[in-house]
Amino acid sequence: MNWKNEWKKLVIMVAAFLLCFYLPVGYERFDNAILESFYLVKWYAQEHVLLCLIPAFFIAGAISVFVSQASVMKYLGAKANKILAYGVASVSGTILAVCSCTVLPLFAGIYKMGAGLGPACAFLYSGPAINVLAIAMTARILGIELGIARAIGAVVFSVVIGVAMHLIFRKEEEAKAAISADMPEPEVTRPLWQNSLYFAAMVGVLVFANWGKPDATEGLWYNIHAWKWVVTSGFAVALGVMLVMWFNIQWWKVLLTAIPVTVLAVMFPDVPLLAFGAGVIGLSTFTSMRKDESGEWFSASWTFAKQILPLLLFGVLVAGLLLGRVGEEGLIPSEWVSAAVGGNSFIANFCASFFGAFMYFATLTEVPILQGLIGNGMGKGPALALLLAGPALSLPNMLVIRSIMGTKKTIVFIILVITMATFSGMIFGIFFG
Repeated sequence: MNWKNEWKKLVIMVAAFLLCFYLPVGYERFDNAILESFYLVKWYAQEHVLLCLIPAFFIAGAISVFVSQASVMKYLGAKANKILAYGVASVSGTILAVCSCTVLPLFAGIYKMGAGLGPACAFLYSGPAINVLAIAMTARILGIELGIARAIGAVVFSVVIGVAMHLIFRKEEEAKAAISADMPEPEVTRPLWQNSLYFAAMVGVLVFANWGKPDATEGLWYNIHAWKWVVTSGFAVALGVMLVMWFNIQWWKVLLTAIPVTVLAVMFPDVPLLAFGAGVIGLSTFTSMRKDESGEWFSASWTFAKQILPLLLFGVLVAGLLLGRVGEEGLIPSEWVSAAVGGNSFIANFCASFFGAFMYFATLTEVPILQGLIGNGMGKGPALALLLAGPALSLPNMLVIRSIMGTKKTIVFIILVITMATFSGMIFGIFFG
């Protein structure tokens, strides 16, 4: 008998027993925190999984199947043109407008296909950070200075963080570059313009299906939101046509999927999730049964879903337990957070960056949260620090990043984001606080 292993098991059993024995059930804050964790994960499942994550999984799967590794490494790899690679990665958020969790499948797709660590991390940060609507809301509600500082800071951050990650792990990047040098030119099975339109259709579905409702009742953003499902349907129809014309999917299978989607959209116009879900089920069904590249597309998408979704849901549960939902409380009292971010000191900026990095912010929710914190005495420096660290990171996001690029790189990425957000907030607070 291996007594060392038996002692480990005994310690684990005793620890589990003591945890159950002293479980603070019946205490109001603990009971409320448990409910908050379930409320948050329910809200996340309803609002983000179907509309955000599933399209992102399909896009990530398409990247791994329809985009060659040699092509990714040519444009985003360690030997790629740095201006092009970082330029594209740093402004991707203006197109995607996704949250810190939705960007993860896309990041996993390009990173596993050979993208350099620097451009991939720049994309990982910029995806949720550079959101045009969120920046516009920040300027209108929190002030033009914070809006401009957020926009400039997000672009600069993505490039600096990407370059820093590349330099810190340059030995691994040099080895990746050496591998890419020996790769043959990819065989072209489909013209670039066809693949570009195919990806544009999927990105269009992702972006417009998740277009947030603005506060205004008129103007461009309001009109886009009013027509979001019509535009989303247009992109979905275009995707279906492309699958038939360029991917050899039988037309009757696409039509068979379109019929229930159309019926549900007409019968239940106020519940678009029904039609959207029917479309996802139909697409998954006819692609999963194929043995060609379309079947590989579904298989790759399913692989990303298995890897990422359980970690995200677990992370959201923990985030809800600790911090609760917007306007509610978890185990950590909200007054602790408010007190920690008051003024413009180093501690206030660090706490704002730290709490922002671990909290989960759905797209646009950071603005009303900050509005309340500023009303309770939060300085402008910590406000910017939270804006730069919060949307790009979250506890669920961290768990998934670790599964993709390892513990060491994840810790360095988190430290870079928190450190840069802290000092940026301090500098901003000196001039505008």
